[in-house]
Amino acid sequence: MGTFLTNTSIGRKVVMSVSGAFLVLFITFHMAMNLAALVSADAYNMICEFLGANWYALVATVILALGVLVHFAYAFILTFQNRKARGNVRYAVTSGHKGVDWASQNMLVLGIIVIGGLAVHLIHFWSKMQLQELMGNHEILVAGQEVAVTNGYKMIEITFSSIWNVLIYVVWLAALWFHLSHGIWSMFQSLGWANQTWYPRLKCLATAWTTLIVLGFMAVAVVFYIRSLGVCC
Repeated sequence: MGTFLTNTSIGRKVVMSVSGAFLVLFITFHMAMNLAALVSADAYNMICEFLGANWYALVATVILALGVLVHFAYAFILTFQNRKARGNVRYAVTSGHKGVDWASQNMLVLGIIVIGGLAVHLIHFWSKMQLQELMGNHEILVAGQEVAVTNGYKMIEITFSSIWNVLIYVVWLAALWFHLSHGIWSMFQSLGWANQTWYPRLKCLATAWTTLIVLGFMAVAVVFYIRSLGVCC
């Protein structure tokens, strides 16, 4: 089984699909968690404290990091194998829709943008929260303000008071939309669950799910920026 998963094209696609499914579930949870910040600062900070430097949160962080590394390592391997075997054809697709074709042929570029956005996100939040807890810090200086490392609400306020940060996240989330909308239905296809009947249904599901995730994240960034302008409470 180990040889099949590592040394065959189908096996690598299975690994990529399963790791991708795990990441999609995490992103969905993360988006839902962030929406709590739009409703209650106390509720969001309670979640942040619960998911701080506790053993279960640390175990989940390690598993998540491994999932990301596995997913993108296999993505690079499959992409370069496809280029070598098929020339300019990077991903085999079963549809002639231009949007799908464009996303499928640029999954590596989109993935790199997603990784870049993830790095920015880690700098803005993880490095100032869970990492600081692990280092034994209770408060840090953020934009000239002393902020508790468990005060995720304040971290969001400070981060999205900058229009440049908002724009960076919008670009990141746009790339994430294309990457996920193609990746989710491609996952079903790689696992052999897609056919002429189910393909349009799975594509619709992938698009709807991805749109929900992206709009949820964007809502937090945009609403907090508007609040920083004093336009709404």
